[in-house]
Amino acid sequence: MKSAIVLFPGINRESDMARALEMASGRAPEIVWHKETELPDVDLIVIPGGFSYGDYLRCGAIAARSPIMRDVVAKAEAGVTTLGVCNGFQVLTETGLLPGALMRNADLKFVCRDVHLRVETTGTRFTGGYEEGQVIRVPVAHGDGNYFADEDTLDRLEGDGRVVFRYCDADGNAGSRANPNGSVRDIAGILNARGNVLGLMPHPEDHIEPAQGSTDGFGIFMSVVAALETA
Repeated sequence: MKSAIVLFPGINRESDMARALEMASGRAPEIVWHKETELPDVDLIVIPGGFSYGDYLRCGAIAARSPIMRDVVAKAEAGVTTLGVCNGFQVLTETGLLPGALMRNADLKFVCRDVHLRVETTGTRFTGGYEEGQVIRVPVAHGDGNYFADEDTLDRLEGDGRVVFRYCDADGNAGSRANPNGSVRDIAGILNARGNVLGLMPHPEDHIEPAQGSTDGFGIFMSVVAALETA
C-alpha cells in the first residue's frame, strides 16, 4: 500500500502518523508539502492532526485552501481512500468532503486525554478489523472537536451507516459524561457517502504500540491495508 501524508505549517502529528502507516503497510509514506499542486500516485491520502496555520481563523479553514487540497479533493472524489484525523477532520469538513463542522468544545477548554469509542459499523475499509460494538481506547487532543450538523444531515448519516465511531464509556454506553467535547449524538468519526473518506477527532496513530498503553488504534491502519490489498 502506497500512502501520502499532507503536511501544513502547524501540523504536529505527521511523524506519529508516518510510523503507524509504515508499521501497518511495511512501507514509509511520502510527505507532501501543502504548496505542492499534485499528489503522487497513492492508495491512501492522510491529513494528520495539529494546528494548521496556528488555527488563527477557523480550524482547518486556511489549510483547506492550500494548493495541494485541489488535488486531494479531486482524488478523494474519484474514490481514493482518504483519512483525516483531528485537524485533518476539520480540513475535510472545510473542503466539503465531509458534512458538518467542528466547533469549540462545549466547555471551551482544550481536552487531552484517553477516551473510549464504540465501533458503530465494521462495513467500512477503515473498521473491517474490529467487531461491531467493540469499545476501543484512544487519545484526544483538541480544543475544537465539537461535531455539529443539522438534523437532516445527522439522520442521513445515521440511516446510511456513516457514523463510524461514537464516544462512549468503558462499557460502551454513549452519553454526555463520556463525550469529551459536546459533539452532537456523541459522534467521533464519520464517512462520506461513497465510503472512501473518514474523518475522526481522536488520534488512533498514538495508540499503536504497547509502550503507549494501548494498541487499539492500530486496527484502523490494519483495516485500511487489508481493504486496499484485497480491492
